Amino acid sequence: MSDLAIRANSLGSLASTIRNIPSATLAVLPDTAKLVFRGRPAAVDVAGRAFGVALPQEACRFSAKGDRAAYWCGPDEWLLQAGGEAPAALFASLDAALAGQSCSLVDVSHRSDAIALSGPEAAYILNHGCPLDLSLRTFPVGMCTRTILGKATIMLSRPAPEIFHIDVGRSFARYVWQLLDEARGEFA
Repeated sequence: MSDLAIRANSLGSLASTIRNIPSATLAVLPDTAKLVFRGRPAAVDVAGRAFGVALPQEACRFSAKGDRAAYWCGPDEWLLQAGGEAPAALFASLDAALAGQSCSLVDVSHRSDAIALSGPEAAYILNHGCPLDLSLRTFPVGMCTRTILGKATIMLSRPAPEIFHIDVGRSFARYVWQLLDEARGEFA
C-alpha cells in the first residue's frame, strides 16, 4: 500500500485559462482515491460487496453508484475509484474485507489526473488523437477502455452521451490537455 495522499491535480494552472467553447467543454475532474484490484471470481464478489459497486464482468464496461465507480480493465483487473475519500482508509477497508482471498490490491491514487470533455463535438475532438470509433452505437454510455490519445495511454470512459472522462498519467496530463484544447480551437 502506498502511504501517499492524493496529490493536487497537475492541471490547475492550465484549467484556469481555458477558453469557453460550449460545443466541446474541457474541465479538470476532482482527484479521487484509485485502487487497482486483481482477483479470482470469489474475490471479485467479495470486493464488489465491500466496495459497494458490483465489479463489471463484461469487457470494457464500468458501473457506478454515487461517487464510486468500478472500471473493467481486463479479465481479472478493475480500477476502483472513489470521490471524496481518503485512499488509505478505502484501501484499509477493502484490504480487511479481502483478507484470505487470492487477490491483489494496489493504491494508485497518485499516478493520474482526470479530464472531462463534453458537448456535441466531444467525440469529434477526441478523434483528433484517438483511433476508436466513438459513435454511441460502437462506444455507448457505460463503456470504458484503455487506448491512446496522441502519444499518451489513457483510460477513456463515457458516462453520458456527450461526456467522456479521460484518466491519464500525470506525466502526460498537460500534453493531453493541450492536445484536446488545440483540437477544440476549430470551434472557437
